Amino acid sequence: METKAYFINLPVSPKKIRFYLPAVKKLKPIKSLDYLYYERTDAAGILYKAIKSAISSARQLLKVDDNLLDFKLLTVEQGQKLKRYRPGSRGNANPINRRMSHVKIILEVRKSVESVKSVKSVEKPKLKVKQPAFVKTSAGKEK
Repeated sequence: METKAYFINLPVSPKKIRFYLPAVKKLKPIKSLDYLYYERTDAAGILYKAIKSAISSARQLLKVDDNLLDFKLLTVEQGQKLKRYRPGSRGNANPINRRMSHVKIILEVRKSVESVKSVKSVEKPKLKVKQPAFVKTSAGKEK
């Protein structure tokens, strides 16, 4: 089971968000929130809000605990550009591109360790084997 969350036109450049992707992908979504909460950049704050929203929607749709979620996909793509200009020297105009980004998050539910252990701990029933009638039960002693 998985849920998708797609956030478009976030007001930060994709390059600034991609800086955090390698570190965040290694962690679970709940642990990544702790990591991003203490980062000081605006990109970390925006990515924090996006992941938190994806977790809450997964909790609501899948009805599963937060600790069982993992990142299946976490990508940052380039969005729109707002093109602005500043006055330059000798009557020129210097361009300014204000970049925006799209963040795609797919969370999946991993199998819990307890359910895997419970499947392994189930024992097969033992077959009862009857001994043949001609075998003596005592070790060579007759009564």
